[in-house]
Amino acid sequence: MPQQQQAAQRIYIVGMPGAGKSTLGKYLAHALKWDFVDADRVLEKKCGASISWIFELEGESGFRTRESTQLQELSQLARSVISTGGGVILAPENRDVMKKTGIVLYLRASFDTLFERVARDDSRPLLAQNTEQNLRQLLEFREPIYQELADITIDTHTHVQAKALARQIAEQMSPQLIKPLS
Repeated sequence: MPQQQQAAQRIYIVGMPGAGKSTLGKYLAHALKWDFVDADRVLEKKCGASISWIFELEGESGFRTRESTQLQELSQLARSVISTGGGVILAPENRDVMKKTGIVLYLRASFDTLFERVARDDSRPLLAQNTEQNLRQLLEFREPIYQELADITIDTHTHVQAKALARQIAEQMSPQLIKPLS
């Protein structure tokens, strides 16, 4: 569990593409009676363009700059479950923001589960070509970062439905870590 002294105002959900961050995040926010924010959708709305298009136009570094700025803004929200993009953890400053301003929940899934979920999804720029090889490389590189960053790790390749899993997580969250609604 986190080392924070004060109750958390936000939960950041991190994990690989296909781990279930957005799906579980919606249910967890509902169970906690908090707001749900999908960082990628907010960024797309703000830019008026898809993540793929931003990658194509500005490259990965341009996208990552936008993603970091977006995370800084989202870190000011109260009582929010924030589903992050899979690569937000790559920048040390992003990891610092998440650790200092909330609880980091890592959704871990096996390679096979991830591959099954993203194989036909061409909206993920880093996985659009050579999906299997790129996914393996991303998982191998990112897994230690996710593990180090996480306050809580949840395996999502089980057969537990997302809604039930979110309820379990909400029930197990220590009351002193979650600031209750007034």
